[in-house]
Parts: sequence; C-alpha cells; structure tokens
Amino acid sequence: MKLTGNINMPDVLVIGCMHGDEPQGKYLIEEYLSKFPDTKLAMIPCLNEYGVEHNVRTNKNGVDLNRNFPTENWKLTERDNFFGGEVPASEAETRFVIDVINELKPDAILTLHAPYKVVNYDGEALELAEKISQIIGYPVEANIGYPTPGSFGTWAGIEHKIPTITLELDEEVDVKELREPVFKIFKMLEEY
Repeated sequence: MKLTGNINMPDVLVIGCMHGDEPQGKYLIEEYLSKFPDTKLAMIPCLNEYGVEHNVRTNKNGVDLNRNFPTENWKLTERDNFFGGEVPASEAETRFVIDVINELKPDAILTLHAPYKVVNYDGEALELAEKISQIIGYPVEANIGYPTPGSFGTWAGIEHKIPTITLELDEEVDVKELREPVFKIFKMLEEY
C-alpha cells in the first residue's frame, strides 16, 4: 500500500485493488502515473497487495476490505469472501485509507472495481457519476443491488459526505482496452 501522485492537497483520491481479484485498477493507475507523473490526483494503485498477489478478494486475514469500514451498518458476518472482520476497521489497509482521507480531505473519491460495468455512487456524486458514464458508456447506478454493510462507499460517501464513485470495470475485456476511457476519466477528475 502506498500513496502516490499529488499528495499535497489533491481534489480527488483514486484507489485501486480494494479486492485482490480485481487487478484492473493497479494496472490502470500505474500506467497513468507512468505517462502523467505530474498528475493532480492522489492515487493508491493497490490497496490489497496480498489479495492481488494471491488472486483472492480478501486480504491476508481473510477480510473483505470493502466491508471493514466503521459504518453505522457494519455487522459481524460469517467468515466468507464478504467477511467484514471481527470488528470495524480491524485491518491495516482500512486504517491506512481512513488516515489518508483524514489527512488529504479530498473533494471526491474514485475506487476502481470489477466486473459489473456500472458507475455506482454514494453521497452527492450523481453529477460526477453521470460525467464518468458519458466517458465510459456504463450506466449509472445508485445501488449495486445487494447489501454492503461496512462498505467504503457508505463510510466515505454517505457518512462522511465525500462524493464517492465506485467504477465497476468490465473484466471480460483486455485491461489495455480500458486505458483510453479510464485515462479520460482521470483527466476529467484532474479538473474536478
């Protein structure tokens, strides 16, 4: 886990690989940083390094990081691929993201996920979601369609009032085909 890009008062934070079996974010963020090292975005290319290394959703403790945030709706669940930990914010990765956000105070957050091909949003992010949708051609969805207790979107977007986008990328296409639209999204976010 590392923070890179513009770490001096960025307007937008971009996070990749909350789930290790969704590696598209790491590739796209690292490619963007290699082409545009002076980006105005703060970026975490890979939050869940263990998960990516082992091609699993969870971190090394078997915790789904996207269910581990200290939200009002967090609950202890069975130990499966959606296990939110024994307690909220039990994981180093979760605490790292919380610390980064508390320090940077971004105006918006984009997380890169897969595979649903939607632009999901939490909080006051509909307008931003629509702009992203126009670039990538995915529909805008306020609800992903199933319960997500302890989710990052609830914590950041709803409870902390930071417009938060979960961009669910198409996992059936070669990730290189996603460079052009995702880079356009990043460029648009630099002007946010």
